[in-house]
Amino acid sequence: MSVEVVCGLLIPFVGTTLGAACVFLLRGGVSQTVERALSGFAAGVMVAASIFSLIIPSMDASADMGRFAFVPAFVGFWAGILFLLALDRFVPHLHSSTDETEGLHPERVPRTTLLTLAVTLHNVPEGMAVGVVFAGWLTGSAAISLAGAMTLAVGIAIQNFPEGLIVSLPLAAEGGSRRKAFLLGMASGAVEPVAAVLTVLLAELVIPLLPYLLGFAAGAMMYVVVEELIPQMSEGKHSNVGTLLFAVGFTLMMVLDVALG
Repeated sequence: MSVEVVCGLLIPFVGTTLGAACVFLLRGGVSQTVERALSGFAAGVMVAASIFSLIIPSMDASADMGRFAFVPAFVGFWAGILFLLALDRFVPHLHSSTDETEGLHPERVPRTTLLTLAVTLHNVPEGMAVGVVFAGWLTGSAAISLAGAMTLAVGIAIQNFPEGLIVSLPLAAEGGSRRKAFLLGMASGAVEPVAAVLTVLLAELVIPLLPYLLGFAAGAMMYVVVEELIPQMSEGKHSNVGTLLFAVGFTLMMVLDVALG
């Protein structure tokens, strides 16, 4: 595995780790306004990444299908939605913005683990997305360049920063040690490089399904945005901060993808 690929797969994990490290610098939890802003920013980045880095390349890679070039993206997108729906229903987890647990038998799992699992679920599709684009580049897909793959990795890392912070700060605010809160926040992002490496190792098997897998990653990411991030950025007293940061995240990722990809 080349140095470029290793660095690219680790970049998103670095973003989560740096966000979690903020627990050593900040005191107390995250205010509702800040959490709205961070959720909106992350949502904007993920929507733009889904469109510009995943769905459009999926259709470009299927150009030989003519007017049916949308089919792999369509099928993959719905597969990603249903996959995350299944994870959401069966994996026990707890979002930091609510006390209502989800999944099967959450009462058997410690609260700190439930909080960590909530963000870990979000990171599964992101890790797959990064792995798929690097696998596509390694196998010579004309729809994906190294710059485009790196751009997606950087974009995911940018939106992972607030996610790591949102995990670690509430854990520390509940009375846990800052070191443990940092480690749990960092651990929530560990699934990304694991999922990405597995995808790259299967690159030769991935390439025939590349358009479908790009759509799959996009669908999974969009599920997270609509099911979790948009409600978080909109809850509580009316505020436009989440919407504005959504626009910032979207346009930032759009610029990165078009200018660098």
